[in-house]
Amino acid sequence: MAEPIRVLIAKAGLDGHDRGAKVIARALRDGGIEVIYTGLHQTPDMIVSAAVQEDVQAIGLSILSGAHMTLFGAVLDLLRERGIDDIVVFGGGIIPEEDMAPLAEMGVAKVFTPGTATDDVVAWVRANVGTTPVS
Repeated sequence: MAEPIRVLIAKAGLDGHDRGAKVIARALRDGGIEVIYTGLHQTPDMIVSAAVQEDVQAIGLSILSGAHMTLFGAVLDLLRERGIDDIVVFGGGIIPEEDMAPLAEMGVAKVFTPGTATDDVVAWVRANVGTTPVS
């Protein structure tokens, strides 16, 4: 038996649009994944601190503000600074195609764009975020 996957869904920065984040959080929860939703207006430090406190295996960032390069970078930098290399970072939002490769190089595992089926997000998380065997 394995422990369930735990994912933190976060809204970083001043972006106040959280419908997509809530839809993904619910889809993941309905897919048997434990979800912690941080709410609006979180700083990268707050997100990483919550991820550590909640012992999650992944952070999903929802960014619609256009600040995706800065916010993903800040979260990834904080994880590295704290020596955390086992939390998968993925996200979604309005992300231009030309930013996909730089985000991947930065360490973002996957970016979902508008129109992605929620089942696809759940399947990706299940396939790419590990579970820990219970001893």
